Amino acid sequence: AHVRDPGNAGTVLRTADAAGADAVVFTDASVDPYNGKCVRASAGSLFHLPVVTGTPVAQAVDRLRGAGLRVFAADGAGTRTLDDVDLSGPAAWIFGNEAWGLPREILELADEVVRVPIYGGAESLNLATAAAVCLYASARSQRVRPLSG
Repeated sequence: AHVRDPGNAGTVLRTADAAGADAVVFTDASVDPYNGKCVRASAGSLFHLPVVTGTPVAQAVDRLRGAGLRVFAADGAGTRTLDDVDLSGPAAWIFGNEAWGLPREILELADEVVRVPIYGGAESLNLATAAAVCLYASARSQRVRPLSG
């Protein structure tokens, strides 16, 4: 939502592809994923999965929820951490602008606002890093692990 930096956008796209996402939605106030820097940062992932552009955030959330997905917003002000939420079912993530994060009206659209725990002294994570942590947490939770033995 409102992602402006094409390098971060392309990296998120690449990470979503690597984590097994089914699609990526760039909302109406986001950078064009076909911007040259975004295409390069995606390292070809732009062409591996469906990409939706120009959709208002509220409309995207309604459609995702209507398709049976829980909608999580990643935000440093989340009341629960990534370690505290059940990510085992179909999920969609909302990631915000690199500088401003997600505004209150978008946070309120989510089923849950989740923060990535920060154990050291860093103030925050950048968009692409936070997206990677969240997307892989979802992917890991949704994979069936074989029984050993």
